[in-house]
Amino acid sequence: MENQAYVNWGGHTISLSWEPYRKMKSNDIVTSVHGYCFFEGKVVLVHVDGRGFNVPGGHIEFGESPEETLHREVYEEAYVKGDVTYIGAICVDHTENVKFVENGKYPQVGYQLFYRMDVTECLPFLREHETLTRIWVEPEEVPHVMDDHEIALLVLKEAMNNKMESGVTVGNENRN
Repeated sequence: MENQAYVNWGGHTISLSWEPYRKMKSNDIVTSVHGYCFFEGKVVLVHVDGRGFNVPGGHIEFGESPEETLHREVYEEAYVKGDVTYIGAICVDHTENVKFVENGKYPQVGYQLFYRMDVTECLPFLREHETLTRIWVEPEEVPHVMDDHEIALLVLKEAMNNKMESGVTVGNENRN
């Protein structure tokens, strides 16, 4: 599987590229933050109204760091808390998108940051936000349940290769 793919989002053709452990630059625009959350060997997927099953995540609110955003989003969507490790970014590139709106909601090139979360608290699911349900899925079943592009599976693979053991990250040591 290549680390680049084209997707159709609302009639817009967009290039996505997976960049493991990408170091973000000060002029990079982060559009959202997401997390693959693991608990007892399974991954949590949430069904957000209108989006199907996916990993929890969302947009950064004013004054939040990406890590703060991730903690807030996974709590709001999946009702879990845990320890996080940055694993990389998806570059969302509209350069070839003929329907791109200059000065619109999204930048021409932006980044979605991804983290692995090792869940330390799984709280009762209260349905107080936009999430309809959460499910715990064996990692190998994620492609059959998650409504997303093929690049998401590369991110899952990286998340699985990067796990926490006693507070120490083990896995991919080839970080840029």
